Amino acid sequence: MTETEATYLHATRTAYDIVAVDYERLLRDELNAKPLNRAMLTAFSDFVQAQAQAQGTGPVADLGCGPGHITAHLHSLGVDAFGIDLSPEMIAVARRTHPGLRFEEGSMTGLDLKDGSLGGVIAWYSTVHTPPELLPTVFAECHRVLAPGGHLLLAFKAGDRLRHLDQAYGHELSLDVYWMSPDHVAGLMGEAGFGMTARMVREPDESEKPRQGRQAFFLARKPEGS
Repeated sequence: MTETEATYLHATRTAYDIVAVDYERLLRDELNAKPLNRAMLTAFSDFVQAQAQAQGTGPVADLGCGPGHITAHLHSLGVDAFGIDLSPEMIAVARRTHPGLRFEEGSMTGLDLKDGSLGGVIAWYSTVHTPPELLPTVFAECHRVLAPGGHLLLAFKAGDRLRHLDQAYGHELSLDVYWMSPDHVAGLMGEAGFGMTARMVREPDESEKPRQGRQAFFLARKPEGS
């Protein structure tokens, strides 16, 4: 593990341990007001379920699942999904909130999963704290654990800036947030072996103005025979 990786993992784990309970309360109904976000999740669900029916591929891992609201939404769409998060407190909140679903501690930079064991991977705003130089490691891990033909859905903040947070969700903390160029992210995903299926970049809604900016959603696939 590099020094950069260790520092970022510690900072992210600590911050989300602090905010876990309030984060769940504030985000539990977030999707209700975001139809385009739901549309991308539905498309991803349709793709992975079709792939599972055709080839018997494995479940979907929600990486950086937080309190489990996206995992639960996928489950409501019929997806065999489970969550992985760096924060023990987030995992505890997810298990309490969604007791029928599976949640595990883990890191996107080193997943404790077998090669080709998943039918889908979702990283829903969970790369926004990852230093840009570590994104190739994350995408390589996603590619490794996906079965050939498996799908990846990525949601992130579109732009080119770094913001340091000293306070969020009503708590003092220390956390970096990265906005990334969609073209740059697409290039990194291509280098990791993914083929792009769809790209959506939407304008910020009223709840996201003015600090959040544009939002990007990429749907990609690990090619058959990989």
